[in-house]
Amino acid sequence: MSARDLAVAIMIALAVSVLLVMLFAWRRRIRRDAVFTAPLGVPEHAEVVRRDEVLYVSTTHHEQPLERLAVSPLAYRARGEIALTDRGVALCLDGAPTVFLSRSRLVAIDSANVTIDRVVESGGLVRIAWNIDDNTIVDSYMRLANGDPQNLISDLQQLVPAATDTGASS
Repeated sequence: MSARDLAVAIMIALAVSVLLVMLFAWRRRIRRDAVFTAPLGVPEHAEVVRRDEVLYVSTTHHEQPLERLAVSPLAYRARGEIALTDRGVALCLDGAPTVFLSRSRLVAIDSANVTIDRVVESGGLVRIAWNIDDNTIVDSYMRLANGDPQNLISDLQQLVPAATDTGASS
């Protein structure tokens, strides 16, 4: 075996090793976050006020935009639609059941420009802070396909119940 063949074999082994480590790390993250699930299904008689095409980017720990959560069914980036209803927000993502965030779960809606795997212009992401359970707030990030994110943010903010300062900011 020549030196060149040995170098190629080492590089292939290194690449396979890195891919295996990534796979095991993702599986571990999925097991870690299995305690969380997003609420599914839109309530009956919910009136749709607005629909927008979005790219769902990620869900992270609140105020930690680089710490991804593998929340089912929000573990993967997807195209889809956000529907603003009189009862909350529905995320209809391609290949996943509809996630519904009722008004009572919403903590804050604002803009952001960075989250895991995505950096955009200032205010280019819509951030929805919501209660995934009684003690945990998470942030879900979307990129609006068309139009001004500020208009969507303004409409979504009307759903957030008046509450004490949560510390949510972009």
